[in-house]
Amino acid sequence: MNYEPARLAVLDLEPAKSEFLSETISGLSRMPRTLPCKYFYDERGAALFQNICDLPEYYITRTETAILRLYAHEMAQCIGARCELIGLGTGAGTKTRILLEELEAPAVYIPIDISKQQLRQSTAQFHQLFPQLEILPLCTDYLQPFDLPSPVRASAHKIVYFPGSTIGNFEPQQATEFLGRIIDLCDKDGGLFIGVDLQKDPAVLERAYNDSRGVTARFNLNLLRRANHELQADFDLERWRHRATYNSAAGRIEMYLISQIDQTVHIANHEFRFRSGEKIITEFSYKYTPEGFTALARDAGFEFARIWTDEARLFGVFYFTVKL
Repeated sequence: MNYEPARLAVLDLEPAKSEFLSETISGLSRMPRTLPCKYFYDERGAALFQNICDLPEYYITRTETAILRLYAHEMAQCIGARCELIGLGTGAGTKTRILLEELEAPAVYIPIDISKQQLRQSTAQFHQLFPQLEILPLCTDYLQPFDLPSPVRASAHKIVYFPGSTIGNFEPQQATEFLGRIIDLCDKDGGLFIGVDLQKDPAVLERAYNDSRGVTARFNLNLLRRANHELQADFDLERWRHRATYNSAAGRIEMYLISQIDQTVHIANHEFRFRSGEKIITEFSYKYTPEGFTALARDAGFEFARIWTDEARLFGVFYFTVKL
């Protein structure tokens, strides 16, 4: 069965430039100063992140992918037939493809991402790979409440797939609240597959976020480049440096942009003065123990079902069902 091209068009709820501006001004006006990590992923940022995933120091993507290749059949058996698969931040879709290839007669796939260009590219590829599958891409900030598109096909149940350890970017209480919203997407018979980066040697973590080729630094600095391009800001990129450190007390990687001199930045009639050495927080990435993340998900209303990890227990893919 083929679907009309209109069913494959991207439903575009991408955050407006005005949101980027207001969140940037708000973040730089507080102490400590922040910039939202969700704006990393313009077209250039998405391409840089794909490069990061291939770096020898960045274990996360290849480890999660290896787990999927090894256990996707077991995961598909947990999911069952005729599911509606809802992918949050699935990017290029490499990991989702591994899962979809094992699923029994999936009814609908709804990829949701903030990067419109990447969503269009992955949707076109998936339409060729799975011509019988109804695909309804949605471009939106999935960190905020949103409505799902209405499929033509009926499904047996809904499964949310949230790969890549993005849940670590939330403060723990925010993560619980976000998982609670996912329950509303799943319904009572649904479930959640989610990638979680596990706690490990801090040296391994810091190497992963400070790679020797400087790709992560370019990715981080691209946030300022994007502000210059889209918000007419005047950040001098040569006067900022990337740094990521592990905060063992909080259990998280902290990623910063650090001012190299005393300087002033202008954005939309706002003036921001930075001292030499002053930081802008661009991302937190929490790392969990399996027990810690299971407890967090349980607080949100999920019931633990399974976890799959690599031999070194660097990363975990969890499966939760909705508590009845």
